[in-house]
Amino acid sequence: MLDRKYSGDKPGIALPAGTIDTQMHMYLPGFPPKEGGPGLPAEPLPGPAEYRRTMDWLGIARVVITQGNAYQGDNSCLLATLAEMGDVSKGVAVITGTTDDAEMQRLADANVVGARIMDLPGGAVGLSSLEAVDARASAFGWMMAIQFDGSFILDHEPRLAALRSPWVFDHHGKFFSGVTPNSPQIGAVKRLIDKGNCWFKFAGCYESSRAGGPDYPDIAAIAREIAAYAPERVVWGTNWPHNGARTTDDYPDDAALIDTVPGWFPDESGIRKALVDNPEELYGFSRWTK
Repeated sequence: MLDRKYSGDKPGIALPAGTIDTQMHMYLPGFPPKEGGPGLPAEPLPGPAEYRRTMDWLGIARVVITQGNAYQGDNSCLLATLAEMGDVSKGVAVITGTTDDAEMQRLADANVVGARIMDLPGGAVGLSSLEAVDARASAFGWMMAIQFDGSFILDHEPRLAALRSPWVFDHHGKFFSGVTPNSPQIGAVKRLIDKGNCWFKFAGCYESSRAGGPDYPDIAAIAREIAAYAPERVVWGTNWPHNGARTTDDYPDDAALIDTVPGWFPDESGIRKALVDNPEELYGFSRWTK
């Protein structure tokens, strides 16, 4: 049994009003995992009630729920969690190039605004389907969340540059082989950002850091470089509920991560852009006026 932390001392850094968590997964009982996926996270399943506690703890106002790999191409649990979370939530689903208009509209009516590409073990739809998914997403005005080993981004750059949909490069780029701000891979990220439809997501720094916590200096160096280069093209997410954690000792402290990651932005304006303004634009949230 995994004892996840959903409350505690507030982070030392207060998140701006209207903060949007753009990277997390959510689960409900009654939705079995599908073949090909990694299985469900450790019990007890982290669902809407647990995430609402986390929102209150950390100061998160809105959320983007991403289809979990456990469910592969079955978006049923995603739709159920969107219904439970209501207007504060939007979804990123799994589709293919053959997902028909009726199904696309059904997903859109449920507040799905994006399609997921996950070209790593357990992913449901990989880069081989990039153009086909882009065509479907573009037709419905959706964005795309794209995750792969960024060490190989130079190989994929021409295809990524040709995408019609807005898209976000997930999880700090997951440069598993290690890069520095001067690496050619980071040059490719900047060129893609300059195309005008590419964002870069700060989420799950612990998944690809070779240096490790608590400061993740290798990830921090790239994050600072991108945040300074294009503060209007960065979004942020918690990566809740940290599915790689299998024991209580391995479970990240969300408050500690918040006290670390915002320090990678150049100033408070950069933090507000990444946590409020930029995700409003990318995911189609209304402007926060409360």
